[in-house]
Amino acid sequence: MKDPSTSTGAAGPLDLAGARDKRRAGTRAYAAALVALSLGLLASLVLATVIGRLDLSWQAIAWVMLGKLGFAVPAVDRTTEVVVWGIRLSRVVLSGLVGASLATAGVVFQGLLLNPLADPFTLGVSTGAAFGVALLVILGVGGSFLGLSPLPLGALAGALAAMVIVLALSRESGGRIRKETLILAGIVVSTFLSALISLIKSLDEESLSAIVFWIMGSFSGRGWIHVGFLLPYAVLGLALAFAYHRELDILALGEEQSHHLGVAVSQVRLKLLVGASLLTAGAVSVSGVIGFVGLVVPHLVRVLAGPSHGRLLVLSAFTGALILIWADVASRVLLASGQELPVGVVTALLGGPFFFYLLKSRRTRGMW
Repeated sequence: MKDPSTSTGAAGPLDLAGARDKRRAGTRAYAAALVALSLGLLASLVLATVIGRLDLSWQAIAWVMLGKLGFAVPAVDRTTEVVVWGIRLSRVVLSGLVGASLATAGVVFQGLLLNPLADPFTLGVSTGAAFGVALLVILGVGGSFLGLSPLPLGALAGALAAMVIVLALSRESGGRIRKETLILAGIVVSTFLSALISLIKSLDEESLSAIVFWIMGSFSGRGWIHVGFLLPYAVLGLALAFAYHRELDILALGEEQSHHLGVAVSQVRLKLLVGASLLTAGAVSVSGVIGFVGLVVPHLVRVLAGPSHGRLLVLSAFTGALILIWADVASRVLLASGQELPVGVVTALLGGPFFFYLLKSRRTRGMW
């Protein structure tokens, strides 16, 4: 009798056992990576708060943090409290949220568009945010709303408006949204808004530095109010992305195959686009344009986590948060003059060469 494990028509016991072992090994690797990233993120929250131009003792920082959590601790002077809680820790938390948002949005856009070069800014959301800021700058809009500068509000409005225009342009008869049309609509909207931004710069040269600095991305001057501003968009966007991670796996098989497997492609694609765009719009509105995080992090994590979008989304969020926290630390301390580098410059300097290496290595292995 023929050994069933050697049958070519169906998987034999050895094949099934091997598949189970492979799944278990993948689960263990995922759990180990998740634990390591979680511990790294907790450690980074503390270490990144310690690092700065004003030397503070670990004890003082611990007392401030424990005091804010309601523990009875010795009194700390007001300057130390403001630096630790009001400036450094809030900035670390904000950079982590922005990094997680951009990395998660990158995973969704690459999965939806089936394009390894897609990132959170592919559909013109960032250009819309930049246009919103440029418009407010040239109009001289000042003051504050609930303690928040009008620039994040203008950036958010511009980003969401760009998203709505792209979705409206890409909808076909029957309400279908095709990925090819989405990309083309994003290019058209982004190009047009970039031209308007250039026009604004040429009409008002005094506003040039403010617009350019914002476009380069920075967490300078940001605080807890910006964390609160970003949080609802981040939570809603992350919830939509994780809710449809299985559909993202199926969409990777192609639109026709996804229909046969029962996925309402246009509806799922619209919900995921809204979620990813909310993540991008919220992040860009508080930090400016920070590139390469949403492009590079999904590829970096995919090498370790594989193609499953459930695991990919979780690990990318943690990795994006870690990377942007330390990129912001670098932007604060690299210049000896006491000035700050825009964090977008740091991510570009780090992400550009790494992505060139990743692109070359994957092409060598025939993966792209």
